[in-house]
Amino acid sequence: MLILVAGPYSAPTQEDRAANLERMNMAAAALAVRGHFPVIGVNVALPVLQAAGLDYTHPLMMAISLAVTERCDAGLQTGRSPGADREIARLVELGRPVYRRLEDVPAASGI
Repeated sequence: MLILVAGPYSAPTQEDRAANLERMNMAAAALAVRGHFPVIGVNVALPVLQAAGLDYTHPLMMAISLAVTERCDAGLQTGRSPGADREIARLVELGRPVYRRLEDVPAASGI
């Protein structure tokens, strides 16, 4: 499955934002090991925002993240934040499964 990893990114310092993203990346790596294809909206949006000279607080961040969310089969919520909650709410609206713990995600056949 293509699984969105949703968790907090925004934080007061660059170090805190990097730590938040690292937590999501670690969860994504664990999903990949379980045979899934993980995606993180922030990882898709940040390079675009940076190339455009925009800050991570720009509305394009959430717009890209939600566009990615639309294409996912499921979600794994690693933590709560306004943005992560919006991504998860969209998955619920679409009737897609949302997992709160990695161990609840079913194993896949993999690559």
